[in-house]
Amino acid sequence: MPGWLSDHEMAIMVAMKRVSVAEAKNHLPALLHDAESSPIEIVRRGKPVAVIVSRAAYDRLRAKSEGVWTALQRFRAAHDLEALDAAKAFEGLRDRSSGRPLKL
Repeated sequence: MPGWLSDHEMAIMVAMKRVSVAEAKNHLPALLHDAESSPIEIVRRGKPVAVIVSRAAYDRLRAKSEGVWTALQRFRAAHDLEALDAAKAFEGLRDRSSGRPLKL
């Protein structure tokens, strides 16, 4: 779905390289090269202030997503909702026991 990060992209964001502003200033060409494969976070006094990303990643982030309503309409058009038995699909997932004993 446009606008959402894939698991791979999320893993990259979590493990992205962090550099100080001074290091970014001194090593910008190398950082730009590295940013082609994964984002680089720039920090000032330990606080994030910017992220360098590839042009492809930037274009993907800027792409206009279709929105929830349009996605729902597209889903409804692609799937036979009459044939979908939601109760059966969720059958057995809920624990119907009274739960654990509670001391008040």
